[in-house]
Amino acid sequence: MDKHHQHLLLQHHQHIHHHQKLSLAKSSRQSCSEWIFRDVPSDITIEVNGGNFALHKFPLVSRSGRIRRIVAEHRDTDISKVELLHLPGGAEIFELAAKFCYGINFEITSSNVAQLFCVSDYLEMTEEYSKDNLASRTEEYIDSIVCKNLEMCVQLLKQSENLLPLADELNIIGRCIDAIASKACAEQIASSFSRLEYSSSGRLHMSRQAKSSDGGDWWIEDLSVLRIDLYERVMNAMKCRGVRPESIGASLVSYAERELTKRTETGHHQEHEQTIVETIVTLLPVEKLVVPISFLFGLLRRAVILDTSVSCRLDLERRIASQLDMATLDDLLIPSFRHAGDTLFEIDTVHRILVNFSQQGGDDSEDEESVFECDSPHSPSQSSMFKVAKLVDSYLAEIAPDVNLDLPKFLLIAEALPLHARTLHDGLYRAIDLYLKAHQGLSDSDKKKLSKLIDFQKLSQEAGAHAAQNERLPLQSIVQVLYFEQLKLRSSLCSSYSDEETKPKHQQQQQQSWRINSGALSAAMSPKDNYASLRRENRELKLELARLRMRLNDLEKEHISMKRDMQRSHSRKFMSGVSKKMGKLTFFGHSSSRGSSSPSKQSFRTDSKVMERTCASMD
Repeated sequence: MDKHHQHLLLQHHQHIHHHQKLSLAKSSRQSCSEWIFRDVPSDITIEVNGGNFALHKFPLVSRSGRIRRIVAEHRDTDISKVELLHLPGGAEIFELAAKFCYGINFEITSSNVAQLFCVSDYLEMTEEYSKDNLASRTEEYIDSIVCKNLEMCVQLLKQSENLLPLADELNIIGRCIDAIASKACAEQIASSFSRLEYSSSGRLHMSRQAKSSDGGDWWIEDLSVLRIDLYERVMNAMKCRGVRPESIGASLVSYAERELTKRTETGHHQEHEQTIVETIVTLLPVEKLVVPISFLFGLLRRAVILDTSVSCRLDLERRIASQLDMATLDDLLIPSFRHAGDTLFEIDTVHRILVNFSQQGGDDSEDEESVFECDSPHSPSQSSMFKVAKLVDSYLAEIAPDVNLDLPKFLLIAEALPLHARTLHDGLYRAIDLYLKAHQGLSDSDKKKLSKLIDFQKLSQEAGAHAAQNERLPLQSIVQVLYFEQLKLRSSLCSSYSDEETKPKHQQQQQQSWRINSGALSAAMSPKDNYASLRRENRELKLELARLRMRLNDLEKEHISMKRDMQRSHSRKFMSGVSKKMGKLTFFGHSSSRGSSSPSKQSFRTDSKVMERTCASMD
């Protein structure tokens, strides 16, 4: 019989088992008449769970030490009725034990052997009272047949769930668990050996197919039927035997999906679900990447809902942090199930995960030298850090519109990663802008705290253009954006020509820099004058940017024209014309054939003072 048919047969037996127990009490006398001695009147009635069995003393006392002792104790009163309380397996199993006493054949199976072994202990049906008694027969069946077959062991454990603690005391469970762990480990080893092959160089290695297959792990689904306490013992035994962590992880995923889904549908108690989640977390292998990160986040969500132990949640957070670069935005969006005034999502949980990520080592930390001077030898790799930074910026943008999200919590997430984590600040700027839009009642000081998070030098051209026109930002931040935009345009212009060709340009840059920043050099200003000065610088910087962009467009057109002309002629006369044309080209409306090839030290000092003053006004 194949595995599928055995499974269907087991379900069928379990389905009719309940109906048999209900009808057995009423029909026990009739059923007994089919196999007891009809020509000898019964002299003792055995009552089990409301069912009465009219039997004979001699067959029973010849096999059962318990019944023999009861009859002997009541020899003077000639006892005719005995009630057996708390008999394992109930009336159905007692009937099989009685048949055994009468010498009537019946089949011992993995579905009834656990109950028969326990009832043989209860009735004391041992070798002391009869040779080849029920206890030795069932024990032999367990050792020689059940323990040789992993599926039958699982079935026996399932049957033992209602026989505790007796089944444990008789070591039925221990034998099956050891057999399952040994069998699973042996099958994995055999599966691995069967997939070994020799390469062209003569080296022995595992075939590619073996690495992607689950050979030897067919038992994973079978174990999902066990109760959580027995399942936990099986998993621990497998770990001790050396079963692959990947197989342990796959079994945990299968068990959790089956049990937690079933519990939700049937409305089981919260305490039981807590036990399942906490147990699965304790069983997770220490190795990384043995379960999908989405599964870990799923457990974490359930842990938050069920309010599991703190150690359970912290363990999940630590495991998630070790592979956070594989997470998605949906993973991080863990709903909050607290009072109505709280945030929509679990902010503190995500913050702890980010702190764990920043503090622990990455996979590539030993292979790559530290890219950043502030990196420690155990910090996450550069690639992992960049992925997580991008993920965090997306997360910030998602939670920013929440009206219940206060500024300290937003800052907590934004500042969780080190400064070097972001090479581009576009995502962070977008999240901050969304927060400013949703929280329009922020004070100027709070807006400055948010703006300080952004490095305006790390904004793309598009983000910088948006920020320059963003009225939600503090005025000082807009001045910074415009200043860095000006520097970028100057750099673009300077790189368009060689040093000799850009001398007139840089002289004009120096003059223009003096003209724009001259108002920023006075030592003492009142706040009102300071604000007016910043607004004036803002307008002048915008005007300067517009002029620079126009000049840059002119230069690009000039380059295209020069390239076209050069393709038409290579004569000295043409090159001479090009030199004249270059000599006439100016940047700010003034022409000069001499000057420094780079901005003067004086101009650099002036620009630095403007930035120092702008930054000081933000503090």
